[in-house]
Amino acid sequence: MSFSDLFDSGFKKRNENHFAAIVRVAMADGVITNDEKQFLDRLARNLNISEGDYKVILKDYQSHPINPPISYDHRLERLYDLVRMIHVDTIKGDPEMLLLKKIGVGLGFHAVNVKYIVDKALTLVGNGVDLDTFIEEIKHMNR
Repeated sequence: MSFSDLFDSGFKKRNENHFAAIVRVAMADGVITNDEKQFLDRLARNLNISEGDYKVILKDYQSHPINPPISYDHRLERLYDLVRMIHVDTIKGDPEMLLLKKIGVGLGFHAVNVKYIVDKALTLVGNGVDLDTFIEEIKHMNR
């Protein structure tokens, strides 16, 4: 196995685990709505999750480990990646915003603040900022 195969394998596994964590958030209320399913379908494509892996993850999402970011900066990086994926896909309305807020809480952002953080994150990504600017602006959004 070459070094690039190891990298590809690790990257693929991380995407699968990240996707499974998002499925877990979507399943928090016990059901995946049609809107959530459509969102997950698009997200799986963006993360290069194969159809077979997608079905396995939906069926047994709890078997994948949740690796929540420990540091605030890592949470912001993961939020940045997720919002960029969603922004490319475009937010289709309230159901996707609700799921994005749930994911924000799952990443460790406080439920009281998550609406403001998600709104700011979408605005920043919409303006095309880089990761460093994103982190700086989110950290100081209450200035």
